[in-house]
Amino acid sequence: MATMESLIGLVNRIQRACTALGDYGGGNNALSSLWEALPSVAVVGGQSSGKSSVLESIVGRDFLPRGSGIVTRRPLVLQLHKTEHGTYEYAEFLHLTNKRFTNFSLVRKEIQDETDRITGKNKQISPVPIHLSIFSPNVVDLTLIDLPGLTKVAVEGQPETIAEDIESMVRSYVAKPNCLILAISPANQDIATSDAIKLAKEVDPTGGRTFGVLTKLDLMDKGTNALDVIEGRSYRMQYPWAGIVNRSQADINKNVDMMVARRKEREYFETSPDYGHLANKMGSEYLAKMLSKLLESVIRARIPNIITLINRSIEELERELDQLGRPIAIDAGAKLYNILGMCRAFEKIFKEHLDGGRPGGARIYGIFDYQLPGAIGKLPFDRHLSLESVKRIVSQSDGYQPHLIAPEMGYRRLIEGSLYLFRGPAEASVNAVHSVLKELVRKSIAETEELKRFPSLQTELAAAANSSLEKFREESMKSVLMLVDMEASYLTVDFFRKLHEMDTQGSQNTSLSSPTTVEQNGERQFRTIASNVAGYIKMVADTLANTIPKAVVHCQVRQAKLALLNYFYTQMSQRQGKHLGQLLDENPALMERRLQCAKRLELYKNARDEIDAAVWLG
Repeated sequence: MATMESLIGLVNRIQRACTALGDYGGGNNALSSLWEALPSVAVVGGQSSGKSSVLESIVGRDFLPRGSGIVTRRPLVLQLHKTEHGTYEYAEFLHLTNKRFTNFSLVRKEIQDETDRITGKNKQISPVPIHLSIFSPNVVDLTLIDLPGLTKVAVEGQPETIAEDIESMVRSYVAKPNCLILAISPANQDIATSDAIKLAKEVDPTGGRTFGVLTKLDLMDKGTNALDVIEGRSYRMQYPWAGIVNRSQADINKNVDMMVARRKEREYFETSPDYGHLANKMGSEYLAKMLSKLLESVIRARIPNIITLINRSIEELERELDQLGRPIAIDAGAKLYNILGMCRAFEKIFKEHLDGGRPGGARIYGIFDYQLPGAIGKLPFDRHLSLESVKRIVSQSDGYQPHLIAPEMGYRRLIEGSLYLFRGPAEASVNAVHSVLKELVRKSIAETEELKRFPSLQTELAAAANSSLEKFREESMKSVLMLVDMEASYLTVDFFRKLHEMDTQGSQNTSLSSPTTVEQNGERQFRTIASNVAGYIKMVADTLANTIPKAVVHCQVRQAKLALLNYFYTQMSQRQGKHLGQLLDENPALMERRLQCAKRLELYKNARDEIDAAVWLG
């Protein structure tokens, strides 16, 4: 297996790459997070717990901002790199490329300035981390994440929710199963009130990821010690507690060298009557070595899972990029080629809807099979052919001279008036099919994956398709109304030839002698006329119920399948590159998503290459 140092260095490089792309612990990542799979050590503690002093003792340098209130307002990812003995110490920030800091007071100032750049100077907090790498012969290979100190009250200039905001941010880091928790608590306070221990217990109830650190052992009341805690009698943890002696405020004010402070810490434990028997397991140097060793072992154990995550994420990102589509070429020919290809994909889906491969086309059959016959059945023929209506129309048709044998003009006017009523169902059928076709165009555009990237092309394609459908509708309307008018223009004579001859009079004598009989015969004649006309209208209704669907399908459905985008294609062939480019003006959200996916894919591939490049011995 690769050396421990190379494993920590590997994780450090991947972490820096993650942060550069916006993938960091505690962030709201829209894409899968590689950072969260990487083992890390988060430093948690309340304000004035000595957290900053612990970090500076581990580094051996005075470099962290100090002050009252909340000083750490952004996570600080502190990556320590052990260098050869005798080499000089320097620091680098991820956000400042190719710049090395050898003056660590300038490191402190840069942390303050970079914090203010994101959060402003009003004590706000941000989950976006600062990456700081320190190269020194006085450190061990280790990565620590310094989180804002837990607090209970807001100071002036901070929102009232600052305590909850900080706890939420800290919790988002330490709740991850790959995060080791370094819980800092001051020894001169009751361990039961420790904010760090309380939070750690909530997110890690078994204690398998938590390390307890007691600071300020030298500041405890005279005659007291912290052995009950350190030796696990008052509060037991899976891992042994580590005790730390921080620099005093006087030492800080005098800028006492950190190496001198380390030596004083060693001497304190070695000569302490309370902690002398634990001296080899106390102090910041022991803590750093212990954390480095543990972090290395955790990384080694998690590498297979990290590789699995990387490979799965690469497959998912490549699949999504295929769905989002690759960037469009800039020359006019390639743009036109892409536009035509997307139009053909749309037409294919549209035809599938009509032909039954996708839902929707059956609604057209429903119009012909149910709506059209139903509308014809509801036409008011009974009112038009009532006895009073027939009498009136026949009488009006005769004019000043009544008919001699059969009221032919009356028949014709009754039939023409009835046939006119068929125009309503015919027009309704055309409009209903038009509505279905428009809806299928909308659905087909929405279902064409290639078009989702280009809202402008979607809009123009929909407009062109609907314009064609409108022309088809007009032609269809002319055709079906012509079918109705044709029925009125020439009546089917055979229908009337096959009717039984009307019984004109039963008996001439009875007719002459009884006015009542004459009146009855007249009514019977009008009823016969109404019945004959109704029979003829039924025959025409059966005919139109068959011919109207044929005309509609021929003029609308068939044309939509054959020539929906013909005019659009003609327009496209005449357009210049600039206009084509306007159609391919992608949805900004999709462009941003593709960019994020591409960068994240590059991150995962580089991480995979980094891991593959490590030397594994089994």
